[in-house]
Amino acid sequence: MGKGAKAPCPRASLVARIERSEIRDNLSAMVRYRRNLIEGGTFFLTATLADRTSSALTDYIALLRRAFRLTRREHPFTIDAVVVLPDHMHIIMTLPPEDANFPIRLSLIKRRFTAAIAKTGAKIARHPNREAALWQRRYWEHTIRDDVDFERHVDYVHFNPVKHGHVTRVSDWPYSSFHRFVQRGILPEDWAGDSSQTYASFGERKG
Repeated sequence: MGKGAKAPCPRASLVARIERSEIRDNLSAMVRYRRNLIEGGTFFLTATLADRTSSALTDYIALLRRAFRLTRREHPFTIDAVVVLPDHMHIIMTLPPEDANFPIRLSLIKRRFTAAIAKTGAKIARHPNREAALWQRRYWEHTIRDDVDFERHVDYVHFNPVKHGHVTRVSDWPYSSFHRFVQRGILPEDWAGDSSQTYASFGERKG
């Protein structure tokens, strides 16, 4: 996928890998640890709204995109893959050489998006100190180790809308870099096929 891409695995194999993945959506159980800051590194990041029933990220997708643009203008980074779901988003980003500060980038995206929503007059929950409580304070980060790790996480990003039951085909979800991969000829439009039956057989709980 630009880094030693391989042919997509069969649908069942892809789903099995997702089931075995160490990635978990329940970030509240994540223990505190030191972030792995590597200059010029590639990182898989997950940011989640505090209210898991909210659809703010897709309802205000234009504002989220603007938050990304403004942040990239000030602190450049490459978006290798991204997917935005109603209540959370996954990003694979690569930083410039001699730059390891992915936390500032994610923080600015989140803060700008929150501020933009507030300007629309939408109601935003507040912490007791009046700080906006739109996002979960913690987030998931994984440092990409090699090409195989990169490919596995790109697959995870693109398959995520199917995993959560929003669509049965990866190509049907609009807020995903998958469409860019198709346009560039990296992946076929029918990648992973129609997973309505196959994925359900693995007993994944939707949500």
